[in-house]
Amino acid sequence: MNVGRALIVMPTYNEHDNVPKIVPEILAASPEVDILIVDDSSPDGTGEVADALARRDSRVKVLHRPHKDGLGRAYLAGFAHALSEGYGRVLEMDADCSHDPAALPSLLAASREADLVLGSRYVRGGGTVHWGLGRRLLSRAGSLYARTVLGVSVKDLTGGFKCFRREVLEGIDLSTVTSTGYAFQIELTYRAIRRGFRVVEVPITFADRRVGRSKMSRAIVLEALWKVWAIRAFRKRSGQEDGSKPSRAA
Repeated sequence: MNVGRALIVMPTYNEHDNVPKIVPEILAASPEVDILIVDDSSPDGTGEVADALARRDSRVKVLHRPHKDGLGRAYLAGFAHALSEGYGRVLEMDADCSHDPAALPSLLAASREADLVLGSRYVRGGGTVHWGLGRRLLSRAGSLYARTVLGVSVKDLTGGFKCFRREVLEGIDLSTVTSTGYAFQIELTYRAIRRGFRVVEVPITFADRRVGRSKMSRAIVLEALWKVWAIRAFRKRSGQEDGSKPSRAA
């Protein structure tokens, strides 16, 4: 069992050049974390690079999946592995160097009190770099839209740098999560809030990738727009209401 340790789940697809850079930075940033690289059979050889890193350091693990199957399903596979291995905390983190490993100690420290910690671009002290005006407006508008539809106060619902206590993942019925992309991030945070888990945001600076191609697409954006309503409807259909603990989303 690894209850005192944390596992970073890091999905990859064609991140051959970024993985060798980000993994050592993560390992140096916090002695508390291990890394699980979840590779969807990247044709550029990312999986082989990940295997080489795992052979070099026992804190690095690799989960190979047979084909590209969406960000959400990659995370769910990683979460299942983390829970089966007994990790007490599970983090999401991008492989493209957009999430700064230097922020890990802040997220981990906050997770000692909170159930879900969100690395937030939109609380005081957070921000983005290397983004054009259009991307900034799209992201801000997306978060505002989701917050309004779902009726929550979290500032950064679409971010993908977060830390779950294992009780959250065990309590939100991962088997019924179907979203991918932005909508996946929205759905998990919303479900945590509805279940009464304590959710807090800590500031991070998000830097857009410099190497490789972005996975952002029009389809991902459109999915998020309609999926928000499906997420809200699921709660009503399932009768899922707030848990016994008070929800103290910041």
